[in-house]
Amino acid sequence: MKEKTKILDKETIGRSVTRIAHEILEKNKGTKDLCLVGIRNRGVYIAARLAGLIKKIENEDVPAGVLDITFYRDDLDLITAKPVVRKTEIDFDITDKNIILVDDVLYTGRTIRAALDALADLGRPKSIQLAVLIDRGHRELPIRPDYVGKNIPTAANENIEVHLEETDGKDEVVLLEK
Repeated sequence: MKEKTKILDKETIGRSVTRIAHEILEKNKGTKDLCLVGIRNRGVYIAARLAGLIKKIENEDVPAGVLDITFYRDDLDLITAKPVVRKTEIDFDITDKNIILVDDVLYTGRTIRAALDALADLGRPKSIQLAVLIDRGHRELPIRPDYVGKNIPTAANENIEVHLEETDGKDEVVLLEK
């Protein structure tokens, strides 16, 4: 795949995440019973950024956890014979909490379905809301985000890559073409 265009740079990613943080606080009327759960890998870093921004805005800590969905995927046998399983790190009770599930890119919805199944094994939240940096369309399941950084309609021969400082050394979102 070759890079077709850069869609977001460091500044626009920062503005998008800041806007999402404000929208989360507005919809939930503050931080009471609010928890963030990032889906490995890049959703974890976006959730941490959201937690930091919420702390800055409201002067309140919001618990943030890490969710590994490897064994909940419906395509596990198609992607690898030896899956890399990492630890789910949620050190707070999700029961009766408003969970903000965070991911970098929403595409078919299958990752989110797997995350919902994984969360159900951990407790019964009051609500689960979805925050994504990029929504690229092409849903295969009836899943829609509550908070979106940017909608980017894509063609079948295109892909979206999110690069974050924490994992890739730079913040950007690029559109790739086969």
